[in-house]
Amino acid sequence: MENYHIPVLLEESVSAMALQNGGIYADVTFGGGGHSKAILERMGAKSKLIAMDRDSDALANAPDDKRLTLVHNNYRFLSNYIEYNGYNKIDGVLADLGVSSHQFDTEQRGFSFRFDSPLDMRMNQKAKTTAAQILNSYQQDHLAKILYLYGEVENSRKVAALVCAERDKGEITTTFDLNRILAPVLPKFAEHKYLAKVYQALRIEVNGEMRALELFLESVPSILKPGGRLVVITYHSLEDRMVKNCMKTGNVTGHIEKDLYGNFDTPFKVITKKPILPQEGEIAQNTRARSAKLRVAEKI
Repeated sequence: MENYHIPVLLEESVSAMALQNGGIYADVTFGGGGHSKAILERMGAKSKLIAMDRDSDALANAPDDKRLTLVHNNYRFLSNYIEYNGYNKIDGVLADLGVSSHQFDTEQRGFSFRFDSPLDMRMNQKAKTTAAQILNSYQQDHLAKILYLYGEVENSRKVAALVCAERDKGEITTTFDLNRILAPVLPKFAEHKYLAKVYQALRIEVNGEMRALELFLESVPSILKPGGRLVVITYHSLEDRMVKNCMKTGNVTGHIEKDLYGNFDTPFKVITKKPILPQEGEIAQNTRARSAKLRVAEKI
C-alpha cells in the first residue's frame, strides 16, 4: 500500500472522523488503502467501512477484513450505493481528492509530464474520453476555458492556439508531444510548475472531477446521521472553495438559504474554521502533501 500511495494528513483526517464502535463509515477515495487501513484499526469490531475507488488498480490494495466493502465506482454515486444497499444513514465520510502516487508514477497512465507516454489521464480506465481526445477535438475557446478555469494557466488562450495549430499538422498523442508544443510559453525556472497546471486542467476535465465533487458534496447531508462527520482533503483552490462553501452553506456555490423564520438553514457545523495543513516533517517526507488542506464538518 505504501508503495502505491503515501496517505496525506493521515493522523489528522482519521482522528477527525470521531470513530465509534458500531458505526458505519465511508472512505470514498480508497487508492492505496492507507486511510482505510487506519480507520479499520481504530473503528471497532462492530463497525463497517465502505470504500470506493474508480481506478481498478486500487482494488488490489484491499486488506482481508470482513468489516470492509470495497466498491469499484466513482464517489459521486455514494448516496446511490447507500440507498440501494439498505443503509439508513452513516456516521462519517472521508475523501482525499488527490491523485495517487501510483497514477502519477505509472508511465502508461499519462498523468505525468515526466514520462513519454500516451495522453490518457483516465482514473477509470474504462471511461471513453482521454486527454488526447480533448486536445485533438475541443474548440479553441473551450480548450482555453478549461485550462484557465481548472489549472489557472497563464496565457491559456495562447496555449490553446498553439495546440490547435499543432493538431492541424497531425494528431497529438503523447505527453512529450504536448510538452514540445508548450515549450514556447514555458517560463524560465518555472517550467515544471507551468506544466503541472496544464496537466491538472486536462486531468480534471478528463475525469469530470468538479462535477463529481459537486454531486458528492451536495448528497452527503442526506446520508449522514446527526453528529456524523464529513472529512475532506483538497489540493487546489477550486475544489477547496467548493468544499468550504458546502460545509458552510450546504451547497458548493456558497449561497446561504434561510428558513421561514429568517434563520440560516445549513446542514453542517464547521469544525475547522481554518483548514488543517501538513506539518513540515510530513512535507519533507512526501512533497505531494505540500498543497493539501483538510476541512471537517459535522452534520447538525
